[in-house]
Amino acid sequence: MAKKVIGQLKLQVKAGQANPSPPVGPALGQRGINIMQFCKDFNAKSADMEPGAPVPVVITYYQDKSFSMELKTPPASWYLKKAAGLKPVGKRNRARGSVKPGRETAGTVTVKQVREIAEAKMKDLNANDVEGAMQIILGSAKSCGIEVKG
Repeated sequence: MAKKVIGQLKLQVKAGQANPSPPVGPALGQRGINIMQFCKDFNAKSADMEPGAPVPVVITYYQDKSFSMELKTPPASWYLKKAAGLKPVGKRNRARGSVKPGRETAGTVTVKQVREIAEAKMKDLNANDVEGAMQIILGSAKSCGIEVKG
């Protein structure tokens, strides 16, 4: 008989850096998920990714206190900011796009870089081909205030 699903939880954790401290520990603990087991499994699965990349993870937890997880690719905005060479700023040490997207540009990327990002994100995007995925990435670039050069 199949396990009874209680619910799903979506988190964004840095690759290879899951630990039981907030926000990961409390989010898992209140749902009865084994925190240390999640941290070990997540760090093992994300070991081949770039360290520190934000990785969205969907955790499905079951009635018998077990869980399964699905790792996604980092957000398109993260790839774009990295390709544009934007430096981390602020308390959280994150790269920021333009404060006024559409009026000011924070950086530039090439069409080749957009294609590489689209190919990397292809499995998580709602696109039939790379050209469609590139259009989605172009929209993300525009909303971040990143200009795409031919």
